[in-house]
Amino acid sequence: MCGLAGVFNLNDKPITTQLLKKMGESIAHRGPDGEGIFIDENVGLVHKRLAILDTSEKGAQPMPSRDGRYILVFNGCIYNYLELRQKLRAAGHSFHSNSDTEVIVEGISAFGISFVEELNGMFAIACWDKQEKKLYLSRDRFGIKPLYYWFNGETLVFASEIKAILQHPDYKTEVDLGALNEYFTFQNLFTFRTLFKGVTMLPPANTVTMERSSTGVKHRSWWDYDFTKPDNGISFEEAKLETERLMEQAVARQMVSDVPVGSYLSGGMDSGTITSIASKYVPRMSTFTCGFDMSEVTGVEANYDERRDAELMANHFKTEHFEQVMNAGDLRWSLPKLVYHLEDLRVGMSYPNYYISRLASKFVKVCLQGTGGDELFGGYPWRYYRIFDSISQENFFEQYYSFWQRLVPDGEKTTLFQEDKISQMDMSEPRTVFERVFTFNNSLRYDSPEAHIQNSLYFEAKTFLPGLFLVGDKLAMASGLEERFPFMDNDLVNFAQKIPVKYKLGNLTNEIKKIDENAHMKLRYRNFDDGKMILREAMKDYIPKKILDRKKQGFSAPDESWYRGENMGYVKELLLDKKKTVSYEFINPEYIERIVKEHNEQHINHRLLIWSFMNFEWWCRIFLNGETEGLN
Repeated sequence: MCGLAGVFNLNDKPITTQLLKKMGESIAHRGPDGEGIFIDENVGLVHKRLAILDTSEKGAQPMPSRDGRYILVFNGCIYNYLELRQKLRAAGHSFHSNSDTEVIVEGISAFGISFVEELNGMFAIACWDKQEKKLYLSRDRFGIKPLYYWFNGETLVFASEIKAILQHPDYKTEVDLGALNEYFTFQNLFTFRTLFKGVTMLPPANTVTMERSSTGVKHRSWWDYDFTKPDNGISFEEAKLETERLMEQAVARQMVSDVPVGSYLSGGMDSGTITSIASKYVPRMSTFTCGFDMSEVTGVEANYDERRDAELMANHFKTEHFEQVMNAGDLRWSLPKLVYHLEDLRVGMSYPNYYISRLASKFVKVCLQGTGGDELFGGYPWRYYRIFDSISQENFFEQYYSFWQRLVPDGEKTTLFQEDKISQMDMSEPRTVFERVFTFNNSLRYDSPEAHIQNSLYFEAKTFLPGLFLVGDKLAMASGLEERFPFMDNDLVNFAQKIPVKYKLGNLTNEIKKIDENAHMKLRYRNFDDGKMILREAMKDYIPKKILDRKKQGFSAPDESWYRGENMGYVKELLLDKKKTVSYEFINPEYIERIVKEHNEQHINHRLLIWSFMNFEWWCRIFLNGETEGLN
């Protein structure tokens, strides 16, 4: 894992080393082990290296192909690089390093840019073809590694993080109001724009080709999720055994490294499964858990501390276990740093991620993560059952859009945003954006409960999951740590898409019967804990029964309680000071005041919205006002 950046001047203006160095320095945290620069007149590439495979100078980037035609910068890790290297050797290519980078550049040299479609791993790449004078940008199929770009018609600037693009003298920071509307609807962005006007994220499984004559940036999509073709002929037992085999294979593949590998251990099934398998390959493996001071926590949040279950598994797997205990005061210290590194505001109360990755980075350079298990194997049944009784595509969109307005419903937008900003927004756009996630794939159907759940799995894999990957990448790389995601192995994902819904959701048959009997009644919200049935069965011999039977719980700090208690002073200081709060340029202060008051006095849980207000406030202070206080 590393950081990359570059500039392509289509107007033939030469690139300066000074600019590339400045861009590289802004993302130096991503690659503390070395820097490389390449300039070919009007094209420049810079790379900050975190050495994981072949830590010698032979693995340094930018890396040329053996024939000198292609120059590559790459961020990520390719888990099938040894198999691909054998294929390339058979085609006459030789290698002087043991790095996956060289396999990519030689593969492009042999087969063209479409070679990236054979990669099993996480990647963002930029490759310059010196002969054809073409620049290629591409991202992995799941969107694990970020890659952003800005194009003004004459200059293309691209980077692993937006802060490198901000170093270009021609870019001026403005807020994309459409993206702001989208963020305060979903606490996420379903399009590929960002809060930085003009800066776009390259979509997952997409490749861009740019040359001197290009007038715009055209994406070529080369892969997409497909949950619509389940293998209904497979038995539950066959599916269970294949899930187990592929899970073992995925973890084994992702253990490849020339530096120490550890694992997060949250106390849940997904991280427990990965740690169980990985610990076979690493004697006395290092594991990491984040816990919370619960002395002032009440209600459902009193169960948020997962340390006891994590300790149970650490003892079971005989790992060397480390814990980070957070208290309410850690929010104030970490928030400006978190927003600076995240830049592209996304899902979740993510400051525990910042702390746990910082802890892990003190002991290992690579850490395995359990993200992806829920999205592939049906870990959120309470979401799917909300749209179980949809009777048409239109009805499906209506029900599901209502649920996914995580922050501010459309009906309140006119009181949320300042009047002059509303006049520049399309208030119907979030609904359109939401529907386009589905209509992008014309194979989706809306004629049965199973189809609705398949569509839900598709939606979350396309939107919620990339948001989690983005948060994980940015906050881990803030400490120079590479995170890996064994659930996102190509073979495992391909099989998981084919597993029938009835094997993922244990309560499916009963729920269908209830809905058929009450066809005209809305299914009321209930708590469901029957997801990931096939994965639970496949892993029952790997992790303690207590963990398998445990109720689903997300990884989150007890902020509902802390916002009413120890952190209320900080919330008010940041959001309710009419002389200092910067985000009032965009957000109506009366709306914020009402939300904070309702959270405190009426015990309406607005923790996600308050978190998002605080994030945007710090975003405005850092990226609009240039504040640096609290970033070091």
